[in-house]
Amino acid sequence: MIHPTAIIHKGAELGEDCEIGPFCTIGEHVVVGDRCKLVSHVVIDGHTILGRENQIYPFTSIGLQTQDLKWKGGITHTVIGDRNVFRESVTVHSATSDGETTSIGSDNNLLAYAHVAHNAQLGNHIIMSNLGTLAGHVTVEDHAIISGLAAVHQFCHVGQHSIIGGYSKVVQDVLPYMMVDGNPGRTRTVNKVGLERRGFSSEQILNIRRAYKILFRQGLNTTSALEKIEAELPPSPEIQHLIEFIQRSERGIA
Repeated sequence: MIHPTAIIHKGAELGEDCEIGPFCTIGEHVVVGDRCKLVSHVVIDGHTILGRENQIYPFTSIGLQTQDLKWKGGITHTVIGDRNVFRESVTVHSATSDGETTSIGSDNNLLAYAHVAHNAQLGNHIIMSNLGTLAGHVTVEDHAIISGLAAVHQFCHVGQHSIIGGYSKVVQDVLPYMMVDGNPGRTRTVNKVGLERRGFSSEQILNIRRAYKILFRQGLNTTSALEKIEAELPPSPEIQHLIEFIQRSERGIA
């Protein structure tokens, strides 16, 4: 189902049962998976691969050249998984340097005017609300929520099951399971409601809350806080992930 006004390069590859609406443009090196729907006025270009069952709404552009002034040419990539929704005027840019990739996983929901910059790495089940903005090289783990008009500084890492409040300016890493808000963004508390919705048990949430209090309420430096968490809290996958996230952080914790 291809509208007669759509422009599709003869080198592009379209999967089965795709719907390509009016005035869409698909470039030479684009691969579109089965049952994708491009509503209208969508541009997909560059070396871009889309998985299955993605829905892309009007005036969205995916895979175009980075806005990074360090762009020197070469072949860069944009890779997108399955069942994502890109609402109106979303922009996803390709990577900056030859051979690099911007990637988005599966089952994500990017609302109107959200922006994913060059070299960003997004996991699965992420929600980016209207005008949420990710700078270059940002990593976002699974089930994170970025609220409306929030902006994340380049090279920041947003942890799984976290939530960033609306209008926030995030300049350091966002811990998994936490709620960050403000300008600059600061960790406010545990994302309790989000964890409950994702099926975390009361015991799991209690241990995450205990870790939060050790990190932020007891006046300890990071090394001492991590040692206390390991000594006092029962081992669990979520606490271990929290510890490893902090140990890997390069920009520091919000």
